[in-house]
Amino acid sequence: MSYDKVEVPEEGQKITVADEETGELDVPENPIIPIIHGDGIGTDVGPAAQKVLDAAAEATGRSISWMRVYAGESAREKYDENLPDDTVDAIKEFNIAIKGPLTTPVGSGFRSLNVALRKKLDLYANVRPTYHLDGVPSPVKHPEKMDMVTFRENTEDVYAGIEWEAGTDEVEKVKAFVEDEMGYDSTIHDGPVGIGIKPITEFGSKRLVREAIDYAIENDRPSVTLVHKGNIMKFTEAAFRDWGYEVAEEEYDQTITEDELWEEYDGERPEDKIVVKDRIADNMLQQLLTRTDQYDVIATMNLNGDYMSDAAGAQIGGLGIAPGANFGTARCLAEPVHGSAPKYAGQDKVNPTAMILSGRLMLEYMGWADAGQLVRDAVEETISSGDVTYDLHRQIEGGNKLATSEFADAIVENIEKLS
Repeated sequence: MSYDKVEVPEEGQKITVADEETGELDVPENPIIPIIHGDGIGTDVGPAAQKVLDAAAEATGRSISWMRVYAGESAREKYDENLPDDTVDAIKEFNIAIKGPLTTPVGSGFRSLNVALRKKLDLYANVRPTYHLDGVPSPVKHPEKMDMVTFRENTEDVYAGIEWEAGTDEVEKVKAFVEDEMGYDSTIHDGPVGIGIKPITEFGSKRLVREAIDYAIENDRPSVTLVHKGNIMKFTEAAFRDWGYEVAEEEYDQTITEDELWEEYDGERPEDKIVVKDRIADNMLQQLLTRTDQYDVIATMNLNGDYMSDAAGAQIGGLGIAPGANFGTARCLAEPVHGSAPKYAGQDKVNPTAMILSGRLMLEYMGWADAGQLVRDAVEETISSGDVTYDLHRQIEGGNKLATSEFADAIVENIEKLS
């Protein structure tokens, strides 16, 4: 494939798809990986993450050939558009990529560049691991109890973007159809109204739940919880729950329901079984705090997943250290959860942990679990020793305040010590 304004590294090899049906990848020891530094603080955290991931790869006998691609502000400067074909095509061709935070400018034509990337690449699972690192201040007494991975559906629900603005001809047509044709003639209040539609499909629900169960099996996680508001939304969110249970029952020998756990095993989970259970969304937000250690892998729809993963992130120190990635079939785009914080851009000040740990998730997806574990251990060793960026330094006593680049250097030193 040829590109307009980016160069493919001369060194390095392409990550290819070994099995189209299963999505299994063939990852060389020196892969080419596209990277988007991102907007705002992306210019700081992007290079910091590269440095750390390079060190982890080298420590495990590998190397990464980075392919710089562009989106957001950097793309407007280079292409005069926010999301050039070069960037989308590169991620499609090389299958694995990582990006920093992006800001969508007003009037850009996209509601969100992040959402646009996910849709164009069919990255249907937004995956957010949430775990506490020793030394990170937390608002809860036992943040170490939080060790959860949220699988959030990435293409439906509110991300479908189907809505009509109050006062438009379109919304009046929809309102008339709902009232006159569908019989909800006394449901919508008089006056201006905005209307949206939340599609939840069997296809979208089942492929998301498969990802969650597969992850639980591969990573020895004891349970998968389907989170929904099906007591109220009986034909959308309850359907998600039902389709999730269907996947577990019809496609996996390793799963049992919570009822089966108690009826057949007296509450003692066999080591070769994964418990699939469900919780109402509002109750689940409470149980994140009150029964934190009872949950391992969460599978849920888009809006619930947004709430759930942010609430979980608060318990382990905030979104500044929360990693994430988007999975599709044989495709991964890793990205931190936080925003672009443009007022701190270029100050070599902010915490790059979220993007670094997003890179860890990318390494694991590639099958480089040893390199990924090295990244986590080195980050934790650095923070627990008191070497931190300003955001954590102001919350602890006796720490050593480091710039973004210095913090990355400290992690690299610990990678070298630990390897």
